[in-house]
Amino acid sequence: MYWAIGGAIISQACGPVLVSDALSQATPSRPGADRRVLLIADEATGRYGFPDGHPFGADRQGEFLHEFRRQGLHRRVREGQSRRATREELRRFHTGQYVDRVERLSAEGRGLLDAGDTPAFPGCFESASDVVGATLVAGAALMSGEAERALVPIAGLHHAARDTAAGFCVFNDIGVLIEHLLGEAGLQRVGYVDIDAHHGDGVYYGFESDPRVIFADTHEDGQFLYPGTGRAEECGLGAAAGTKLNLPLQPGAGDDEFNAVWPQVLAHLEKHRPEFIILQCGADSIEGDPITHLKLSESSHARAAADLCTLADAQGHGRVLALGGGGYNRGNLARGWSAVAASLLRS
Repeated sequence: MYWAIGGAIISQACGPVLVSDALSQATPSRPGADRRVLLIADEATGRYGFPDGHPFGADRQGEFLHEFRRQGLHRRVREGQSRRATREELRRFHTGQYVDRVERLSAEGRGLLDAGDTPAFPGCFESASDVVGATLVAGAALMSGEAERALVPIAGLHHAARDTAAGFCVFNDIGVLIEHLLGEAGLQRVGYVDIDAHHGDGVYYGFESDPRVIFADTHEDGQFLYPGTGRAEECGLGAAAGTKLNLPLQPGAGDDEFNAVWPQVLAHLEKHRPEFIILQCGADSIEGDPITHLKLSESSHARAAADLCTLADAQGHGRVLALGGGGYNRGNLARGWSAVAASLLRS
């Protein structure tokens, strides 16, 4: 079967999507692991993916872990386990009506959660809730000091809006975490940086009027790619004007173009001084992705992670959470996310 997003069509085989019970909180994986860096890539998160040849298949985490282990990075991190987010946690960002709809279509095992890119499948409610739970576990570890950096490769579902799915994203784990950090965790400012090829519209519009969310997004210009948003003029509304930064790149832009605009991201964060930094490091901005047109290499992803760690340390909190986001060329996502992990470990 073929699936399309924003007019680009690809075919990709993938394995079955399964469902399991919630897992326990993060724990150290082995003696001698670097306790500063937490990885959550367990059985539950690996099950988030769509069937029938959908580009966001359930094989993506396994492809990453193969490269991650080949590079020996698994010996240096602390491995953690996800848990399932509760309905109350999901409703921090999403409407109750939407949460109920996902649960119903998940039980029915059919239907569409948006206009066509995000189909329901049996157990999608539980699977998507596991992704949200993994992001919350990682966020809690950084807030408690159990870890200084974290990576959750199957997470960063930045398109889901408060009341609907979008672009392969059922629940917006980023939005749920931000609401938690600004609510129960008591932070005053949260930084969100997105280098996925697609604009992080679910996060942008979810917090467009909130000055506490410091948003910066490099992406392929919306004139050429889904979701068609993220114009440079979109910089926040009302009291949040100036707290949002959108940096659209032209199709074919590579490392040179990324490096030219990246200092604006760092300056934006330095100005607003967030107390927690989330990096959505989508690998679909790397050259060779089947549904996008940017030509970055994994070195841009490595630089982004390293620079954000340096900035977080300089601002006194050190908290950087990397979320995998998009990426549909399996080799690209494996190398790109591994490059991010290596930067988290070096920093």
